[in-house]
Amino acid sequence: MAKLKIYEYPDPVLKQKSTAVAEVNAEIRKLLDDMLETMYAAAGVGLAAPQVGVLKRIVVIDTHDEEEGEKPRPLFLVNPEIIWHSEEQICHEEGCLSVPEQHAEVMRFAEVKVRYLDYHGKVQEVEADGLLAIALQHEIDHLDGILYIDHISRLKRQMLLKKLQKLRMGEAKE
Repeated sequence: MAKLKIYEYPDPVLKQKSTAVAEVNAEIRKLLDDMLETMYAAAGVGLAAPQVGVLKRIVVIDTHDEEEGEKPRPLFLVNPEIIWHSEEQICHEEGCLSVPEQHAEVMRFAEVKVRYLDYHGKVQEVEADGLLAIALQHEIDHLDGILYIDHISRLKRQMLLKKLQKLRMGEAKE
């Protein structure tokens, strides 16, 4: 396994649409493993292939709570698609490994059902609510070139991006 580079806003790769994966083979499984290692190293909850510069419809997610003593439970999703969502929406504070150290309140569906191919290429479905539902929607958005900051008002987005720029300028001085 290898840790991959995480691309950050405003890298153009983050705004492109990903293509479907024809089959889950050894190359795709290696990418899934590398993405999972990268996500864990960055203390993330989810990671989509475009965030590591690969325009394929691939996502890894793990919403386990280490502080609660939960064991890791990674989800490998190839070609994920939301096939159902609740009417109800919830507001949740989101962050993103591609928009480091920034957070904003985002409206998402409270519950979703997602169909995908698993690590072995088998068709699976998962019904989710809470953090998993939010993470699924957030990561699937990445596959369509959408970032969580695209879901907030222009004013909030400008303020958040200004903070990100200041953060980067501070890092450049060190």
